[in-house]
Amino acid sequence: MRFLRPEATEALWRWREVIAGAALGLTGLWLVAGPGFLLAIVGYPLIAGGAALSWIGVQRLRFRMGRDGPGAVQVDEGEVTYFGPLTGGTVALRELVSLRLERNMYPAHWRLDQSGQAPLLIPVNAAGSGALFDAFATLPGIRTERMLSELRAGGVESVVIWHRTPATPQVRVLH
Repeated sequence: MRFLRPEATEALWRWREVIAGAALGLTGLWLVAGPGFLLAIVGYPLIAGGAALSWIGVQRLRFRMGRDGPGAVQVDEGEVTYFGPLTGGTVALRELVSLRLERNMYPAHWRLDQSGQAPLLIPVNAAGSGALFDAFATLPGIRTERMLSELRAGGVESVVIWHRTPATPQVRVLH
């Protein structure tokens, strides 16, 4: 016998980071306002940690587009793997050249380009696609706020979210 309906359980699970952050922050606030000065020392970091966890949770919530899309995504040790009904593949994040959002497809797709391979197209609502937020956040210089706003924006054009800048060659001066 279940206490909550499956829809309510799913909604709570989607908001899990925000709820945990709020609980952590409220606990810290109680420690600061309540028992005494010694516990306030612990309370302030809990408030900061709760605020940070809530902020990250809101970012991840904005990234999640559902789980009912075609295929499944798996992120493991810096590699993104997509198992689709018609296509699939693997891309190493350290070798990724560019990340695009292809809004001209339905549903929109992430396009991951790696030199020497065909691009990997992943629907934004594929099962497990929520793990892509943390994977994309590791890309050097990516602007996650821009990525989230482009994901929510309308339109049919393709948008470059991130591209690797060529490394500047190191020049060593010998004396």
